Amino acid sequence: MKKTELKKYASLIARTGAGITKGDEVIIQAELDQPEFVEILVAECYKAGAKKVMVEWSHQPLQKLHVRYRTQKVLGTVEDWEVAKLRHRLDRLPAMIYLLSEDPDGLAGINQEKNSKAMQSRFKVIKPIRDEMENKYKWCIAAVPGKKWAKKMFPGVSSYRAVEMLWQAIFDTCRVTDDPIAEWDRHNKDLADRCEHLNSLGIESLEYKSKNGTDLTVGMIPDCLFMGGGEYTLGKNEYFNPNIPTEEIFITPMRGKAEGIVYATKPLSYRGELIENFSIRFEDGKAVEVKAEKGEDLLRQMISMDEGAAYLGECALVPYDSPINNSGLLFYNTLFDENACCHLAVGNGFSNCLKNFENMTLEECHEAGINDSMIHVDFMIGSEDLCITAHLKDGSTAEIFKDGNWAFEVK
Repeated sequence: MKKTELKKYASLIARTGAGITKGDEVIIQAELDQPEFVEILVAECYKAGAKKVMVEWSHQPLQKLHVRYRTQKVLGTVEDWEVAKLRHRLDRLPAMIYLLSEDPDGLAGINQEKNSKAMQSRFKVIKPIRDEMENKYKWCIAAVPGKKWAKKMFPGVSSYRAVEMLWQAIFDTCRVTDDPIAEWDRHNKDLADRCEHLNSLGIESLEYKSKNGTDLTVGMIPDCLFMGGGEYTLGKNEYFNPNIPTEEIFITPMRGKAEGIVYATKPLSYRGELIENFSIRFEDGKAVEVKAEKGEDLLRQMISMDEGAAYLGECALVPYDSPINNSGLLFYNTLFDENACCHLAVGNGFSNCLKNFENMTLEECHEAGINDSMIHVDFMIGSEDLCITAHLKDGSTAEIFKDGNWAFEVK
């Protein structure tokens, strides 16, 4: 891929994604797949004004070895130095950039039960610190090609060609045009205008129906707002885009208010394994039954990670006629596939969807109906015939989606 294109993408991630400005500290987390791009991204962060940029490397095969050879107790222990590192981040609040490139099947065959229990142990220590950081720092998740990921998507070509094709697919779906920053300004405005319209309706619940069997009604929190595109941090009020790409407008629903069944329309890559052709049935807001042609045990494990893992944390609206879906590609990566069409998420909800959340404690947000969990896992439910009807506070209804796409226009 041409270096000029890589620089434009890196600049987009640094400036529009993570919102880097003068004096920022930055941490980039990346796999070993694209060291050249990481170097370019570090340079763009400094050009945007960062005073310090650090890179933390990971390698999926090492994670597999750790799960295999460490005892569950060792695997689940958070060392004192790790706690000190997290507290240092809480004190400094660096901007975080997460570059995804891992193999969708890279952890296939590991002891998922052992890994899950270890993660549960670690999360008990990590969660209180993360809760203190919530909404206070800038962050961005983006992606770069890994060879095995690229070959998963394009199996019929050489590794080199597959990586080049994946680079192009990333650029196309992330709006890396001649002027990607200006293009993202326009995109963010469209998302903001749609949020404004949805928030003006007074929605009490959303009803999802599709010919594949999806028939689900999800209740809303009275003081919750639809959000999309860029966000602002608490305190410094700095603007950033958490996801590149993003096509979604999302809201956190009321915990305990979901009834019916929903069918996934794309595979879910969860912890390095694929869950395919699955459904989830909800009663009183809780996932009480799951079925899957592949990965059913892993799906059950996912919704039992903690008490909140079986409840919804997000409803996201994405038109079927999106750049990602129109690419005709299945990315096997949630960052992209969740932005191909409508999705839901089980697990943790977003407290910043609440009106005046900045004046509330996290406990008060949970009391208002925001779900609390150690996980947040998106799964895709959008289809070409999906219809979503909003039931409004005044007793009327409004069509939100028809035949998979927006049923309303904005100026």
